[in-house]
Amino acid sequence: MTEKIVATNRQARYHYTILESLETGIELKGTEVKSLRGGKASLNDSFARAENGEIFLYNMHIAPYEFGNIQNPDPLRPRKLLLRKSQIRKLIAEAATKKLALIPLKLYFKVGIVKVELALAKGKKLYDKRETIKKREIEREVRRRLG
Repeated sequence: MTEKIVATNRQARYHYTILESLETGIELKGTEVKSLRGGKASLNDSFARAENGEIFLYNMHIAPYEFGNIQNPDPLRPRKLLLRKSQIRKLIAEAATKKLALIPLKLYFKVGIVKVELALAKGKKLYDKRETIKKREIEREVRRRLG
């Protein structure tokens, strides 16, 4: 199973505690897929939100395809995520009751189809972020001394 990663949200694991993640499809238009094949996408500051029983991804930037025409779609337009109705209901319920955020972690091609790894996440407080940094530095120091 080949998987070509197009974009990752590197800040997500720093700002959020990831509780659960799932793979979703995404609805794209015309030249967006060609632009993604070139690796021209960014998930920085992107998030998902439920509207009218559907889940949309906001602030994901897909650069306009350079060989496209005048009808290239808006790079920051909201994009619909393709999930089953039961998955949508579950995500909406959990996000609302536990005050969780829906954050995309990575965007990738899986057997030629664009997929998004979507996570249910809880925002970290400042002291949690400091603790994460401290753990990372300790692990780095241990590796340096052993290796």
